[in-house]
Amino acid sequence: MINSDDFAMRLQQVIDYYTDSASSFADTIGVQRSSISHILSGRNKPSLDFVLKVLSSYPEVELYWLLNGKGEFPAKAITLTTEKNNVPKIPQRPLIPSTETNDKSIEKIVIFYTDGTFKEFIKN
Repeated sequence: MINSDDFAMRLQQVIDYYTDSASSFADTIGVQRSSISHILSGRNKPSLDFVLKVLSSYPEVELYWLLNGKGEFPAKAITLTTEKNNVPKIPQRPLIPSTETNDKSIEKIVIFYTDGTFKEFIKN
């Protein structure tokens, strides 16, 4: 479960990082200005829609960092370096994780869209 006070502190970090005011941050992610105020004060908890809007508007914000403080902010970008013949090198870590890791396989993937809908992919 999300600790609302910790979430509010991390949200304030994001707002401060971009030197935004709470109202301009609200305008950027497309929520009412009072929503930001209520979350920062601890009156309301963030909704899934709110979190998704933050993530889609600010790609440097990682989901796990925003929700529970694990990870880092701003997220490090994966950069591709090129060799002399301008062929990109493969990054050290894969952009898409393997479906098989440590004798485990992915059973279900759920994708949440910014309009509040979602799609499930279940392994047959």
